Amino acid sequence: MTNRDKLFIGHATPEDNNFAIWLASRLTSLGYTTWVDKKALIGGEKFWQEIDRTIRHRAAKFLLAYSSNICRDGEAGSLRDGIEKELSLAESVSNQNNLDDFIILLNLDGSAYNLFIGADRLIQIPFYDNWAAGLKQLTEKLSKDCVQCPAKQEAAEFAAWYESDYITKSGIVPIKELYYTNLWPIQAIPDQFHLYQFETETDARAVYGAPSIFPVAKVSNILSSFAGSIPLSYEIDGQTYIARLKDHFTVPTADVIAESVPDSELFPTPRDCSNHLKSLLTRVFHLLMKQRKMYWYELADKSQAYYQTPASLSKGLVKFEHPYRRLRRPKRKVLYGRYLSLGRWHYAVSCKPIFKPVLGYSLKSHIIFTTDGFNAWVDKTKMHTHRRAKGKRLFNAEWRDMLLAFLHSLPDTNGQIKIALNDSSVFQMKTLPVMYRSDFGYFEPKSKDRFDILSILEVEDETQE
Repeated sequence: MTNRDKLFIGHATPEDNNFAIWLASRLTSLGYTTWVDKKALIGGEKFWQEIDRTIRHRAAKFLLAYSSNICRDGEAGSLRDGIEKELSLAESVSNQNNLDDFIILLNLDGSAYNLFIGADRLIQIPFYDNWAAGLKQLTEKLSKDCVQCPAKQEAAEFAAWYESDYITKSGIVPIKELYYTNLWPIQAIPDQFHLYQFETETDARAVYGAPSIFPVAKVSNILSSFAGSIPLSYEIDGQTYIARLKDHFTVPTADVIAESVPDSELFPTPRDCSNHLKSLLTRVFHLLMKQRKMYWYELADKSQAYYQTPASLSKGLVKFEHPYRRLRRPKRKVLYGRYLSLGRWHYAVSCKPIFKPVLGYSLKSHIIFTTDGFNAWVDKTKMHTHRRAKGKRLFNAEWRDMLLAFLHSLPDTNGQIKIALNDSSVFQMKTLPVMYRSDFGYFEPKSKDRFDILSILEVEDETQE
């Protein structure tokens, strides 16, 4: 009996190439044996004999990237020739061999469940909200159907093909280059911060919501601040109340950063101290962005992506310079602009406080869409689809320049990025991220058809962080 151990991935070429490669790389990394038409992916002819042999004798499942792209001119009911051939063979193989749920449709764009006759009777897994969630549902189905998962080595082989054939044949080359990281270093912070533990979260919430001169962060019934004291009184409907403070702790900042806080079973443990310092630094970042009159959009992991608007940055244009260049000519970069007839696109940044390799913020780049230059689209599926469509057309140099432009857009009228932390300390930041020099580099492919796998993983990262 033929050993059916391959997952055949059918898709529209070239429109859904990026998804096919992403799916193949993910499944192979999990140990599955996959088959995807690599020759078609890099612009070659389809090898129909191999396709026929794989579906007929080796495929455990026929996975079809199900989108409007499988139809001629996007018209439902009229499949492309290649897709129709593969699907027809898969249907006959399934019937002849009594293979249950042999064909699985992976819905990429929310297309109707009846793009072709019989589609509504097949298993369909939604990938349009989130590719990672779709993959999870798919692997659960494969496990339930006892699909073999033996090929740990294939992941490395697929990665080698992706690097050598699909991306570029140039590879890494000896060249001296200056690299910009996404790490925004913090220059200095106070020697200590304070944790204020309240009797109830209601008390903490009331104090947190009251006006404060200095940054204050909240986690449950704990407030954190670099200020040695915070006001405990608050007002509701003209009535003054005093919050019930249970305890107050002073924590050396350097010990938290160096992970040398003494172990304790009581609050605050080393983990508590680390979490609260990061929460406080996140709050400081938020207030800096708010001070700059930015808008923000909540991502899937509940973090905020901040973006400039016409109110905070006239015309969306920023002038900046690349440091250490021989010709110190200023560059210009727009951070928002019109997007089709749907509204505006905005470059946005989210942050994650880090202690290593430097004390600072790890910045992540995003594209956000708004209806009017201010208010983000409510439809998250629509947002996700267009972020991928626009993001994958941006090269590394463009992402780098937008990040540099974003940081250069932050200084106030005095040319400073700062906020007071307490009576004696001011938090200040520079307009450049961490940079380093390297003796090696690579030639980035210039084709607009190239696939940037990192941009595709962005949505997955937001969900899993």
